[in-house]
Amino acid sequence: MAPPLVLASASPQRRAILTQLGVAFEVRPAGVEELTHGDPEHVALENARLKADHIARDTAPGVRVLGVDTVVALDGEVFGKPEDAAHATATLTRLSGRTHRVVSGLVLRPHGERVVTTHVTFRALTPGQVERYVAGGEWRDRAGGYAIQERGAWLVERIEGDYANVVGLPVAALLDLAPDLL
Repeated sequence: MAPPLVLASASPQRRAILTQLGVAFEVRPAGVEELTHGDPEHVALENARLKADHIARDTAPGVRVLGVDTVVALDGEVFGKPEDAAHATATLTRLSGRTHRVVSGLVLRPHGERVVTTHVTFRALTPGQVERYVAGGEWRDRAGGYAIQERGAWLVERIEGDYANVVGLPVAALLDLAPDLL
């Protein structure tokens, strides 16, 4: 039997994915100050490390700690969670009609680390479409200001890579690190 898993995140999307997989876990949000600028792969992986290491310090031996961070990147710029509706509108307008990267850093202590990138192409959106999406509030607490698994699905023309990564937890990479989780 696999040792217990602690998720160092408050993300409801990550909790939902782990629950869907049938993985037993406990939630302990790390509450660390995250990086917001720099190389997207470095930002995502370093934030995941910060979360996992913060929780691992106070966790019993044999307990796995999972830290994950997801960012959206376009033209070398990192887009985290929008601060407000105006920021969400600006972010979605920038992503409109373009292909961006969804980059997740995944750290599973003591098993290892991965960076996973998925390419997402948005439909060309009108200002009215962006306004309607933002008005729905789904942009809150979402990297890049959208939720592909909810209403945000209509923003997306296509994806290349791991769909679960866009939701917030790259399942294949997690299982590569710990196949016995299932």
